[in-house]
Amino acid sequence: MSSSHAASTSAPTTRSLVARGITVAYGLRTVLDAVDLTASPGERLGLVGENGAGKSTLLRVLAGTQAPDDGTVTRPAHVTYLGQVPDLPDDGTLRDAVDAALADFRVLEARMRELEQAMTDGDEGALAPYGEVLDAYERRDGWSADARAARAIAGLGLGDVAEDRRLATLSGGQRSRLALALALVVSADLMLLDEPTNHLDDSAVSYLERALAEQHGAVVVVSHDRAFLDATCTGILDLDPSLHVHPDGLTSTGPARYTGDYTAYLAAKASARVRWAQARTAWEDAHAEAKAVLQNGSRQVGHQGYRPPRDNDKFIGHFLGERKDAAVSRRVRDAENRLAKLEEHPVPPPPEKRAFAGLAEVSPADGVLVAVRGVEVADRLRLDALDVSADSRLLVVGPNGAGKSTLLAVLAGALEPDAGTVRRQRRLRIGYLPQEDSYADPGASALAVFADGREGPAEEWRGALRKTGLLHPRDLDKPVGELSIGQQRRLSLARVVSERPQLLLLDEPTNHLSVALVEELQEALTSSSVPVVLVTHDRWWRRQWDGQTLALQPA
Repeated sequence: MSSSHAASTSAPTTRSLVARGITVAYGLRTVLDAVDLTASPGERLGLVGENGAGKSTLLRVLAGTQAPDDGTVTRPAHVTYLGQVPDLPDDGTLRDAVDAALADFRVLEARMRELEQAMTDGDEGALAPYGEVLDAYERRDGWSADARAARAIAGLGLGDVAEDRRLATLSGGQRSRLALALALVVSADLMLLDEPTNHLDDSAVSYLERALAEQHGAVVVVSHDRAFLDATCTGILDLDPSLHVHPDGLTSTGPARYTGDYTAYLAAKASARVRWAQARTAWEDAHAEAKAVLQNGSRQVGHQGYRPPRDNDKFIGHFLGERKDAAVSRRVRDAENRLAKLEEHPVPPPPEKRAFAGLAEVSPADGVLVAVRGVEVADRLRLDALDVSADSRLLVVGPNGAGKSTLLAVLAGALEPDAGTVRRQRRLRIGYLPQEDSYADPGASALAVFADGREGPAEEWRGALRKTGLLHPRDLDKPVGELSIGQQRRLSLARVVSERPQLLLLDEPTNHLSVALVEELQEALTSSSVPVVLVTHDRWWRRQWDGQTLALQPA
């Protein structure tokens, strides 16, 4: 890997994004390794990959806010980049922020008026620049910029915010939605969005999907929202390793691009995994065959393996023996060459889906596991009756404030109700995943948190944590407070599933997880006999839910 910085350019003559060989390392860890990416006007490319695969890093490199260690980026002149933390000033009002977003259009309008006046005065040289300015204005839909701003503000749930409201007084969610609205108003030739559906309700996400479909320029978006990716994207770039077969027959692993929406990506990804497994099997067979030839050939050379020659046949026997030895030697050399080539270019096994494999091995409980009667929790939950049985698959839905998280906490025993009764089956193992991950001691290692409350020293549980594959071995001894939000979520999941739960209570389990891991979790819960009570905002999962639904209303 070269240590030189990459060339990173903005080219006014192009409206496409072209990135070649993007490489970024943090210390000894390479996050992006020679990644290629292109996006043309009208394309909407989704970036997916495991937590830590470099999605946000790649977006910053494409935006030009972070220099790669190697590679080149050519981008259009007008680029809008929106990170997960909005970059909005505290001073000024909402109206000031909208005016700043429209400033480019005001400049173009003023320039058009100047050139129109010059042409009226007979300046023929103004015709060509006027055409260029008009083209840029129309391409970015400048005629409807003000109306588009009003639609974006309303569509993203800010319609009731006064224009003179100071930006410093907006909540975090309001600031994120305003920054997204302003990005849509700009209508740049390239829009780069990092988790834009955060802080959006279903209505606002639907508006965003429609607005992105109308963008004239290229869009590159990082998102864990599978329904959003399915409705929005024309292509998916998966940063997780996929198998590539080159024209010379050699293979390598790296990111792969898939054409179509998220549904098409899932189908193509599944087919690619089958081909990867087949390639691995073929490599193993070829490797074993070459080794067998070497072993057998070594025993055959110098051993004729036929009747001893009579005296008058000694010359013929010697001649035939030499020919046989020569043939065997050739086969041995060929096998050595094949083996060397195979070992120089191995086909690794495809990644295992093992994170939730333990759920299939849990011994189920019988009958009613948790019975709820007349439960009330101070203005947060009121529920007359609920029985959670060994065959329950229950999706809890309702508006914010309806008590969904409160119900799961009550079922788990993490919250005592103000009134009513909750009866749990004796010795019932409950796996409870609250919506937020919190730790009493942020300085404790991930391994210590995983082992907390279990018999024996923490070190004895290292193998069990590694077996889940939910945390990289290098992160097991890190203080839990230094883990990313996604890593903390994975640690909590690892603890829940490794306890062999007979009942799962999952509150927003998809938060901060990669789409691949969410797919694996959803698949595991569908095939497992472990009963589950689920709260999720994941529209993709809710649309595919095949169990019962409990609708709560605010108390």
